Amino acid sequence: PGMVMSMYTLLRNNPQPTMEDVTEGLAGNLCRCTGYRPIVDGYRTFCESENCCQLNGSTCNMSNGNENGSVEPIENVKLFSKGDLLPLDPTQDLIFPPELMDQTTQRFCGERMTWISPGSLNELLQLKADYPQAPLVMGNTNIGLDMKFKGIFHPVIISPTQVAELFKVTQKPEGVCVGAGCSMSFLKSVLERSINDFPPESTHMFRALLQQIKLVGGQQIRNVATLGGNIASAYPNSDLTPILAAGRCTLVALSKDGRRRVPIDKDFFLGFAKTILKPDEIVLSVFIPASRPNEIVHAFRHAPRKESALATVNAGMRVWFNENSNVVKEISIYYGGVGATILSADRACQQIVGRPWEEATLSDVYSTLVDEIKLGPSAPGGKVDFRRSLTLSLFFKFNLLDVTQVEIPQKMQSAIQPLPKHIQPGYQEFQVSAQDPVGRPMMHRTALSQATGEAVYCDDLPQTDGELFLMIVTSSRPHAKITHIDFSEALKLPGVVDVITAKDIPGKRFRTFTGYDEELLAEDEVTCVGQMVCAVVADSKAHAKRGAAAVKISYEDLQDRIFTVEEAIEKESFFLPRRQIERGDVEKGLREAEQVYEGEIRIGGQEHFYLETQSFLVIPIGEEKEMKVYLSTQHPKDMFCSNLIALNFLSLFRTGRPVRCVLERGEDMLITGGRHPVWGIYKVGFMKDGRITAADFQYYANAGNVVDESVLVAEKILLHLDNAYNIPNLRGRSAACKTNLPSNTAFRGFGVPQCMLVVESMIDDVALKLGRLPEEVSPLLLKFSIREINMYKEVSLTHYKMEFDPENLVRCWNECMKKADFRQRRQAIDIFNQQNQFKKRGITIVPIKYGIGFAEAFLNQAAALVHIYKDGSVLVSHGGTEMGQGIHTKVQQVASRELNIPTSLIHISETSTQCVPNTCPSAASFGTDANGMAVKDACQILYNRLEPIRKKNPKGTWQNWIITAFLEKISLSATGYYRGHDLDMDWEKQEGKPYAYFTYAVGCSEVELDCLTGEYRTLRTDIVVDIGRSINPSIDIGQIEGAFMQGLGLYTMEELKFSPSGVLYTRGPSQYKIPSFCDVPLKFNVYLLAGSSNPHAIYSSKGIGEPTVFLGSSVFFAIKDAVTAARKDAGLTGPFQLNSPATPERACLACATHFTQMVYESYSNPFPWALNI
Repeated sequence: PGMVMSMYTLLRNNPQPTMEDVTEGLAGNLCRCTGYRPIVDGYRTFCESENCCQLNGSTCNMSNGNENGSVEPIENVKLFSKGDLLPLDPTQDLIFPPELMDQTTQRFCGERMTWISPGSLNELLQLKADYPQAPLVMGNTNIGLDMKFKGIFHPVIISPTQVAELFKVTQKPEGVCVGAGCSMSFLKSVLERSINDFPPESTHMFRALLQQIKLVGGQQIRNVATLGGNIASAYPNSDLTPILAAGRCTLVALSKDGRRRVPIDKDFFLGFAKTILKPDEIVLSVFIPASRPNEIVHAFRHAPRKESALATVNAGMRVWFNENSNVVKEISIYYGGVGATILSADRACQQIVGRPWEEATLSDVYSTLVDEIKLGPSAPGGKVDFRRSLTLSLFFKFNLLDVTQVEIPQKMQSAIQPLPKHIQPGYQEFQVSAQDPVGRPMMHRTALSQATGEAVYCDDLPQTDGELFLMIVTSSRPHAKITHIDFSEALKLPGVVDVITAKDIPGKRFRTFTGYDEELLAEDEVTCVGQMVCAVVADSKAHAKRGAAAVKISYEDLQDRIFTVEEAIEKESFFLPRRQIERGDVEKGLREAEQVYEGEIRIGGQEHFYLETQSFLVIPIGEEKEMKVYLSTQHPKDMFCSNLIALNFLSLFRTGRPVRCVLERGEDMLITGGRHPVWGIYKVGFMKDGRITAADFQYYANAGNVVDESVLVAEKILLHLDNAYNIPNLRGRSAACKTNLPSNTAFRGFGVPQCMLVVESMIDDVALKLGRLPEEVSPLLLKFSIREINMYKEVSLTHYKMEFDPENLVRCWNECMKKADFRQRRQAIDIFNQQNQFKKRGITIVPIKYGIGFAEAFLNQAAALVHIYKDGSVLVSHGGTEMGQGIHTKVQQVASRELNIPTSLIHISETSTQCVPNTCPSAASFGTDANGMAVKDACQILYNRLEPIRKKNPKGTWQNWIITAFLEKISLSATGYYRGHDLDMDWEKQEGKPYAYFTYAVGCSEVELDCLTGEYRTLRTDIVVDIGRSINPSIDIGQIEGAFMQGLGLYTMEELKFSPSGVLYTRGPSQYKIPSFCDVPLKFNVYLLAGSSNPHAIYSSKGIGEPTVFLGSSVFFAIKDAVTAARKDAGLTGPFQLNSPATPERACLACATHFTQMVYESYSNPFPWALNI
């Protein structure tokens, strides 16, 4: 709904937007599993200037598959029809509520807080005099976050949104005076107007400030965030304050005692979030001066994501030359993000003033900046070397941006050229069935309710009478004994009903999983920050939150804390069993190899960041201690969910009242754990032609404080050790390391994305060791690249002795090479890299062979319940959980085919253990395979029961047959069951059949990298997937694109940061960055392999939920390819370690530019800002 409302707002203000308007309007909306591309292409239809068949609802290209697998082209297949859409009716547009336009003073009093909105400037000043500590709130983009996430309390809040003087704008020849209450969006329009009104030479400051404003948050933030608030907040990484300070801006501070004009400079900011403003003063207005003749002003920023992200480093720079000279008369250089407040590079400026702007002067400036801007290894935010190198790189860009009007050499121009950003229409190719709904693109059955906001999530359920709210109290220590829990003060607070500790749990106080016990609540000892210790139950969320804050836990710290896998290895802290698998003779293979190389790579963890946090509602029903439980999970038996549900149950039994628990985002990220960080070490032997003779892998996964599913993840890592490569001598060992971090758990891919990145890094290193690229054809074989020469090509055995045919893997590879036009683009990239010094491009193509199903055979079963009602409608219940992946839609298509009725007659019931007990997890990309077969079984039973009725009345309708069956007492309800594949893995014998089949895919991505900042853009991605015969191509392509974007986040941007004491820093979207619209490949093409079938799954389809996560690594390796080109310019060749995610920091430092080498320092401080997990 956020995306819909963003587009609605845009169309209300601009009925004919450009694609740039659309992408700008969508910025800030996050949901990486959508893949974003379908949303962008859908909204492209509003841009009438865009010339694409998708404007009319058509795909760019499709093909039609018939029963014998041949492919026939079809034209103009409609995904939707514009004629089906209601026309826009402006009379139905919402209006602003008139009651909120009251200009009189308004006062709202809550239980603890008073909100006052004054109607005049005098009232505002009086309120500030009466309540000097009360914050001013306009957009609430800062104060609100502090109150919610930092627990800051303000008894009085003043909201001067009705004070007209704060919105006044005055234009003078000297510049523009803007009211401090003006929003960023309004300020943007003021600056755009001023740029048109003033002479071009006077607009440098306006243009620089405008450039920064466009990058402040998203459009939604800019619509409410104010100029005055940005300044008064005094955050060190504010995008506006460095340019305001460099640009000679001033502000008017006003109080009842009078007004004063204050320069916005280094003296205005006293420290973090502190200024020289007095407590009773407000910022009335800001004066933005026009640029003087011979004065140049520019602004710069770098952020972890291209939009809606706080800057890592930003800068405002201004230089004023003597007339008709390159001698510097005056200069200001301000940086943000390199200290507690913005920093003025005074010493560097002194080096320049009075000297000509030339190479010798600038060389001195770089040296001075290195000495002047110092950051210790414990500096908040980390990234010390990177931030210091950015200060040099941004000044270098300033030098190139027409400062002296000197012609820039062609090779250096790339330093100031922006990265490409125009998103082109996506291209999808698939096969459709003309017989029935199965095999045809069909809209997700909940798409409309999701888009309109009508979809009901757990916390949307209405509050019931007497309902209570449960809030978790977690440990603040990583490893300590609990000496005392004091909740007496909590019970005294209003609304608090109960506090539950481990001692209140009757019977068994732990759950057992994979042989290990996990406490529901910590009783005597805590083993990580975020471990659940007790729970507070109150009559509202606010009261429960206050009660939780009042609980005091006393600890006695234990010294043997373990955070990293290195520490776990040293202290032999592992969850058992540790697994090993081997084929061939690895030692012999290494001896016979012509070269041997040893390498390693680290893969960081990943936060789930699902749309709905963990949520539960337990309601008592009837008199038999029966209860109804609503929960947001893909598996009701899940370990963490079970623990929380148990607490809700216990609260219900102790109070006799319904209990709700909805974790806030920060709590969820702290408690639930995510993808395992992995350290992969390898030793590989290979020949000069690239053939790998032997490979030895060691994987260490950081499991956290409890086992959860970590041992199973470590096992699956070894089962995918080979990826797509037939290595004759192969060995793998894996260990789940027990540490004092929150427990990690199952995540899309279940260890495979980490495992395969290590394998592909090995392939990459072999190529670089041989002095060529992984896709470069071997000069000895003249046909195959290093990846191809080692790839499975004929019926083979895996390293666990499972036979499979890789024909479709090879087909995917060849087709992707062709569709992506790889060879020609590789040549073009090489030419580009030769011509550009500071921008480099890279391209990579990677394969995947992914096993589908559970190695634990009992998890592959499924059941379903199908009812047919007298009116002909059908209700289907099954054990799969709909998480947006489309399982309900596919099941609807299955029932439609088996019963031979339209999908409009089929309704899917929400997953409930009341209908289908003992459900297995919707995971392992096996949800549709299992539940689809169970529904198919139930429908076939019912269809066969109706056979006599159909024979009696062959021309009858479905409704006629159902009425007749009812009258003849034929049961119209059936249970379906699917036993599943008998899969297993014998780890003693190191052999088995752990998977039903393999899904194959190949992805190719091209990126452009800014070597000075590490920022990159994915120019194009092509993906070819063998999905058998797709049940629903539109949903499957959506799954492919969403998985790819999640993988892109894993491998290039998503970073979990822990403090040296094990506290998770990244507990929300402001610190943890997932991909957004700005990260979608500019050209995103998906092809489903034609002519494929799969006898091991329903209707010859294949599971697709997890495999293509790994294809996001094609962007990682494309970045590494671009970095390789940059390192070549720096005289560096051969293998190098680039850890995942390949953030701008890591990419920039790996490029080894002159600036990164100037600032590089080796630190031995045992207390860095963040742990290297």
